[in-house]
Amino acid sequence: MTGGAIILLVVLMGLVIGGMAVAIILLNRNERKKRALQIMIGRSGTESAGYQGDNPHKRRANMAKRLHKDKEGSARKISPLAGMLMQAGWGYISVGKFWLISLGVGCVLMVITKITGQAMPVVMMAGVVGIFGLPRFVLRFKMNRRQKKFLEEFPDALESMVRLLKAGMPVGEAIAMVSREYTGPVGEEMSKVYDEQKIGISMAEACLHAAERMPITEMQMFATGIAIQQQTGSSLSEILTNLAKVIRARFRLKRKVQALSAEAKASAIIIGSLPILVAVGMSFINPDYMYPLYNTLKGKFLLYGAIGWMGCGILIMKQMINFRV
Repeated sequence: MTGGAIILLVVLMGLVIGGMAVAIILLNRNERKKRALQIMIGRSGTESAGYQGDNPHKRRANMAKRLHKDKEGSARKISPLAGMLMQAGWGYISVGKFWLISLGVGCVLMVITKITGQAMPVVMMAGVVGIFGLPRFVLRFKMNRRQKKFLEEFPDALESMVRLLKAGMPVGEAIAMVSREYTGPVGEEMSKVYDEQKIGISMAEACLHAAERMPITEMQMFATGIAIQQQTGSSLSEILTNLAKVIRARFRLKRKVQALSAEAKASAIIIGSLPILVAVGMSFINPDYMYPLYNTLKGKFLLYGAIGWMGCGILIMKQMINFRV
């Protein structure tokens, strides 16, 4: 494969990934706008209920329908992929739609590799990566980034709730105030908790649902604290204050671990990327030298073997430097 073909392949791959990212961002924005509009409509209907006689009955009927749907949905088991979509904030994308997107990515990668003159095993491997690898990689990246952003803002949100509770505001209204004041994952999850609590679900159960959508230890601790407070009647402000301190201490420990392991991570990145960079550079500098590696049976056998062993080495290095707190 010549240098021009490699450049074309890289450019086409970049276009495919960029197009997917733009489409996902646009879908996410549209869903947020729809959700904000629905919440505004619901609040306006609640505020005007005292002036229109038939609205309270309609509102109770709508709440009953939503509660019935929520109970039916909780009775059904959610598939792991659907749970991952909810955790990434892509709950509006169904499992079937996700598989359709994955199939489209796989077909695009197969066409690109076929156009560049690759062998059939490489074309099939590109299809497998496009269907089962790349979309799930993007999904997991979105999940991790959303959880990280949630964790950065969650202690401040808890301290805001503590101040509101000490001022005499009920728990539900404090959560609603936090959902309006904070944007991003914290505001989204608190808004969902408040909406579920409005339709009749208990606060503890709504927080447990939020812990399923945001499966991190800190959110599970928050849901447990709310459940304990509802059962024992203890001081919620004290529980949330202690929880905020624990979260900040865990966050500092994570940052310290990241700083101590930064050198090992940089070494692993250099070791893993060096053979690829050398091969690409030699393909541009001296294509005849790399010709047997790409176009002979023995060269392809050695190339695929090297890729496989490099993949195993990268996975081992990742496990060695992946510290969990």
